[in-house]
Amino acid sequence: MGVTRRQFLKLSGATAATLAVVDLGFDANEAQAAASTYKIQSAKEVPTICPYCSVGCGIICYVEEGKLIHTEGDPRNPNNRGSLCSKGASLKQTHYSHKRVKNPMYRAPGSDKWEEKDWEWMLDTIAQRIKKTRDESFRETLDGVTVNHNTAIASLGGAALENEECYLISKLMRGLGTVWLEHQARI
Repeated sequence: MGVTRRQFLKLSGATAATLAVVDLGFDANEAQAAASTYKIQSAKEVPTICPYCSVGCGIICYVEEGKLIHTEGDPRNPNNRGSLCSKGASLKQTHYSHKRVKNPMYRAPGSDKWEEKDWEWMLDTIAQRIKKTRDESFRETLDGVTVNHNTAIASLGGAALENEECYLISKLMRGLGTVWLEHQARI
């Protein structure tokens, strides 16, 4: 019986595939049983939005006993359809990083050290400094012309801000009389 090279390769491939499935012990029941031991099997699914930019990519966080154990892209989200950029994919590592700052940090003028402060102190201090700066620098007129502005405070926006947040920030800044408003998206 004469076997051509092509027939030999077909027969070899079919034999290897059969051996891989049958002789190497592939059993669908075992695979299904193993799937029940996955680390996210008993975890609660918590859908959320990626915090890094204003695209609004969906992320599914798996939480067990109050701890984040896994994150992945949300395939139901129309913005990313389950895929994530490198920053979104590293969300779990960022969450557990020992370098992550969890409370407000304050560095006094002239100091070289950062110290941890509570939120109430930080927000009160920021509000007092904004009011003081506005009161000291607000001008009602300039060369006889009514201007009602403040050139000592500026506002910088970034890509993590949504349209609605930018709108509210611009309203706040205009209410303070701020002239200098800038945003990364304008560039």
